[in-house]
Amino acid sequence: MLRRIVQLFILLVGGTLGFLYLPYLIDLLNFGSIPSWLASSYAGVFIGALILFLSTFWLVDNIVGLIRLVEETLVKAPVTDLLFGTMGLGIGLLLAYLIGLPLEAVAIPVFSTILPLFLTILLGYLGFQVGFKKRDELVNLFPMGNRSMKDKKQDSLEEEERGSLKILDTSVIIDGRIADICQTGFLEGTLMIPEFVLEELQHIADSSDVLKRNRGRRGLDILNKIQKELPVNVEIYEGDFEEIQEVDSKLVKLAKVLNGYVVTNDFNLNKVCDLQGVSVLNINDLANAVKPVVLPGEEMAVQVIKDGKEQNQGIAYLDDGTMIVVEEGRNYIGKNIEVVVTSVLQTSAGRMIFAKPKLLEKAL
Repeated sequence: MLRRIVQLFILLVGGTLGFLYLPYLIDLLNFGSIPSWLASSYAGVFIGALILFLSTFWLVDNIVGLIRLVEETLVKAPVTDLLFGTMGLGIGLLLAYLIGLPLEAVAIPVFSTILPLFLTILLGYLGFQVGFKKRDELVNLFPMGNRSMKDKKQDSLEEEERGSLKILDTSVIIDGRIADICQTGFLEGTLMIPEFVLEELQHIADSSDVLKRNRGRRGLDILNKIQKELPVNVEIYEGDFEEIQEVDSKLVKLAKVLNGYVVTNDFNLNKVCDLQGVSVLNINDLANAVKPVVLPGEEMAVQVIKDGKEQNQGIAYLDDGTMIVVEEGRNYIGKNIEVVVTSVLQTSAGRMIFAKPKLLEKAL
């Protein structure tokens, strides 16, 4: 459509030039005897349009491309920039016209022709630049502009609030530690529980398997505690993504739509979120981060629970579940002993501490 408009414009310009100047051009060139109809103005319209169209048809694509480039630039520009830039341009051109009126009466050609043209270009440019760069100050002069700025601030606050949404998945609800974290006040923002997560929890709670049924009921109890006893804002998302079957995929999609965080302790879901560019909070990562630091040479009291994989090894655990491998600890199974830390191993599965009995250390 735009190409047709450009071609029509070229035909109109060519026809106009032919109508106005072709008869004078024929007289000036003095071709001699030519048909009278060819020298008429109406024939000039056709000839001028044809000549200009044939001579510029190769420029049509370039002109269309330039127009589309200008169109894309204007569409991407904010409305306030265009509005106040155009207003400044109009005021600059009006000033140039008013200043140019007395200059046209001057007999000197420079002042009557060239100077008004220069003032038009200069004041038009300055007007556009002033209107564009002072748009924020000009907006504040109008009540509508002030209200618009308030609306923008409100939208910014709403966007920030949306960015603080914490979307809980099934595993982190059943785990239960999320309630303790909320109670400490370290987790801020709104907790969102999607309805499809609630349906999965209810399905687990109705399972015929005793272990699954207990896990599902524990998750529902945790949600009830968070909603009624803890000082956090809890929302239920009632929407669904019917084209997606997996609950984890729905969580990732919801986090993208709402610009929120997925709260989980599922290692695989964590990896999927990382691949999809979705922010994720992993409870297991948090637990590992807040575990007390143990350095080689420190002493601690532990209870040896069972024997280890290697000969004469004993296994003990800290309160947070960290496993301690006690060398020569097999003889102390079921006893509370003092041990000395020899080394600490940090793996993706967690942390492991190696130690030896303090009595053995003294003997050495």
